[in-house]
Amino acid sequence: QVQLVESGGGLVQPRGSLRLSCAASGFTFSSYAMSWYRQAPGKERELVAAITSAGGSTNYSDSMKGRCTISRDNAKNTVSLEMNSLKPEDTAVYYCNAAQRYYRGSFLREYDYWGQGTQVTVSS
Repeated sequence: QVQLVESGGGLVQPRGSLRLSCAASGFTFSSYAMSWYRQAPGKERELVAAITSAGGSTNYSDSMKGRCTISRDNAKNTVSLEMNSLKPEDTAVYYCNAAQRYYRGSFLREYDYWGQGTQVTVSS
């Protein structure tokens, strides 16, 4: 059973910080790229940050670049997102994602797992 369980969300004041965590199980964690996405009401889901399977490369959205850091611990099957200097515009449900793609012969195989999400509210 594949599971991604997010935690760490909550209410935080503007300019505050928050650390989100995602615990993974049921698959080979070290073979998957991990990402954090977010979705605010009425808006499409967007990528916040991503990290490669071995943790050697990261990518951040323009809106969050410089204000967050994604990291992973393959020994513990966890991925984290540290956010700081938070703004009201950061209010959203944050989702943990695991993704892998590869070709088996000419057939593309894709695996895409999602957590349940954790609410982050930035407000005074």
